[in-house]
Amino acid sequence: MSRINSQEKIKVAVVGCGNIANAAHIPNYAKNKRVELVYFCDIIPERADKAAKEYGGKAVYDYRELLGEDIGAVSVCTHNDMHAPISIDFLRAGKDVLCEKPAARILPEALEMQRAARETGRLLSIGVVNRFGAYNNLVKEMIERGDLGEVFHVYASFRAHRSIPGIGGDFTNRAVSGGGALIDWGVHYLDLVLYCCGEPKPLTASGEAFCKLGKNIKEYTYLSMWADRTKELGGVYDVDDSVIGLVRTDGPVVSFHGAWAQNIGEGETYIDFMGDKGGCRLQYFDDALTYYTANDRGLVKQAIRLPKCDQYRREIDSFVDSVITRIPNQACIDKTIQTSKIMDAIYRSSDTHREVRIG
Repeated sequence: MSRINSQEKIKVAVVGCGNIANAAHIPNYAKNKRVELVYFCDIIPERADKAAKEYGGKAVYDYRELLGEDIGAVSVCTHNDMHAPISIDFLRAGKDVLCEKPAARILPEALEMQRAARETGRLLSIGVVNRFGAYNNLVKEMIERGDLGEVFHVYASFRAHRSIPGIGGDFTNRAVSGGGALIDWGVHYLDLVLYCCGEPKPLTASGEAFCKLGKNIKEYTYLSMWADRTKELGGVYDVDDSVIGLVRTDGPVVSFHGAWAQNIGEGETYIDFMGDKGGCRLQYFDDALTYYTANDRGLVKQAIRLPKCDQYRREIDSFVDSVITRIPNQACIDKTIQTSKIMDAIYRSSDTHREVRIG
């Protein structure tokens, strides 16, 4: 696939005009001078209409109408169950694709997406936006530089008190979402660990996923919740609201504890990278990094603060760069597929109560 003329604007369509599209994809494409937003597609017409009115371009309500159009790239921002079919259709139609995380509901769908990208020669990136964060890339640099020595264990905590999103809706319906806390939140943490540690190969996984607090939807109690408008409609709740796991790789061992909901009123969102020379704690939401080590004068604790960084803008700009240069970026499917393999193994381990080998 030849390199695109750097002066030529890339025509972009956004499929799915909900929260993540409006908060991240659309405004950051609009800021990129090498992009022309030409189509906004959503099965809820008023969403597509609103985006088209605000940013220009045309509103469309069925993505299949766009497969034959003159489009260079597409952002897929739909529910998880549509990630694979929409992405594959656009790849086979000759378009480059940025698909929101997770790549797909289940591993076979993600593998089919990877296969379609390879067969067509098109670019497929997954929206694991943390690969573009300033603190996260600093951790990666510190590990590569040897500041931590041998990183032998990484622990991730992504726990909230009672924060099940959209209970009874698509988020809590496994047929649509593919899972709960692990596939919604854990995908970011696991992918970030692999990225920072140099993409170690996952070997085995053992875990347990629990569906406990949200099963009785009507009686679930909470203070506030993103996307909570579905509760009174009833609906389905058959996903994990908490999960624990251990992953062995050919690098560090990775352990984690995640919860959309727990009966502990403390939120914990951080990753500890532990090496034989030093360690660091990356605060996931607080934009803070603390480095720990020792020298001949004693123990050292260093708080590191960096300038504010818009990782969503970096993600979109990087994808646009890839479309122009034809060079896959750090979020391409060939790298991020490992996270899908780990999540699949954790769910299989939970179902069988046994350790699972990762192919």
